Amino acid sequence: MIADIQQKENRQIYKTSIIQQTAYWSEVKKQQGVQTSAFNFTTKLSDLFTHTEEMSYFVGDLLILIQAIDAEHCIAYVPYGPEIEPSEENQGYFLEQLSESLRSFLPAKCILIRYDLSWESHWAKDDSCYDLHGNWLGAPDRHIQEIRLNYNTEHWNLRKANTDILPSNTIFMDLKKDTDTLLGLMKPKTRYNIHLSTRKGVRIKSLGLESIDIWYELYRQTANRNNFFLHDINYFKIVLSARANDTSSPAEVYLLVAEVDEKPLAAMFLVLSASRGTYLYGASASEHRNYMASYALQWRAMQIAKEKGCTEYDFFGVAPSADPSHPMYGLYRFKAGFGGEMYRRLGCWDYPLDNEKYNYYTSMEFKNQSYHLS
Repeated sequence: MIADIQQKENRQIYKTSIIQQTAYWSEVKKQQGVQTSAFNFTTKLSDLFTHTEEMSYFVGDLLILIQAIDAEHCIAYVPYGPEIEPSEENQGYFLEQLSESLRSFLPAKCILIRYDLSWESHWAKDDSCYDLHGNWLGAPDRHIQEIRLNYNTEHWNLRKANTDILPSNTIFMDLKKDTDTLLGLMKPKTRYNIHLSTRKGVRIKSLGLESIDIWYELYRQTANRNNFFLHDINYFKIVLSARANDTSSPAEVYLLVAEVDEKPLAAMFLVLSASRGTYLYGASASEHRNYMASYALQWRAMQIAKEKGCTEYDFFGVAPSADPSHPMYGLYRFKAGFGGEMYRRLGCWDYPLDNEKYNYYTSMEFKNQSYHLS
């Protein structure tokens, strides 16, 4: 299936809406001390897609992060890649052939390739995975998932990872619609809160690197309020300052803040890449929440993305369903109020390169599951 694979300079990564597969993201990770590699692969279109006899070749690419797990060993992590999404029947075989083609390019003691797939879940449109009210019940157990993805593979070697790293559930807004239509599709309370924030004097500004402390204080309050891991401020300095403007896949990064009388109430990172705007990170103050600043912030971010020519807006992560017991339920309710479409990804899948060490690594990983900002 893979006719050819070649390593290339990261600056040559193709233009894409997936931030984590851009030259910009490669630069971010390199500045954070992570080794990155980019590859072109060539395959027949007829090997990717069923019901086509097209014999021409497709050339795609992917960005891989080499993540050290100890002094000797590493894993190859592919964030939201590869971008090309084959027909469901061909996906497992494609990943198997791609993995075997990549093997010789990876460090000798790389124990697995982990694909954090942005492809739509095979169960997203399966009625049996929803209750009578349309709430998502989840994909079937791991064994069933593995049977389905390994269909047509030679070695049956694809494993569902213990945890997803990047969000596997998100909401997309269609920015091709006009402003009035977008507002009309929102839930009444969301639309009301956007207007309320304006009446209360909330204003949106774009900040530079010199104002990163404003972001970090709001982020610190949010982390304390929600009890999640606090990243170092340098992590966000790199995200804001990294540039890939001389490449095929740059990105525009905005640090937006919502404030009243120069008092910051909420902030977010908006990243524009190709035709997509992505709400990458967000934070809000613990006080004055009645100003609904986060609503104004999201609406302005969508407007900026639309003005810059984007056709979609990615909220980047929500709870899988409207379950009040889920720790991300509040975030789900907030984002769902804007009226977008839920999208469910396949999530993380592993291709072990050393089965013995893979089994040990995943058993240790299972004991230390946590949320990531990869």
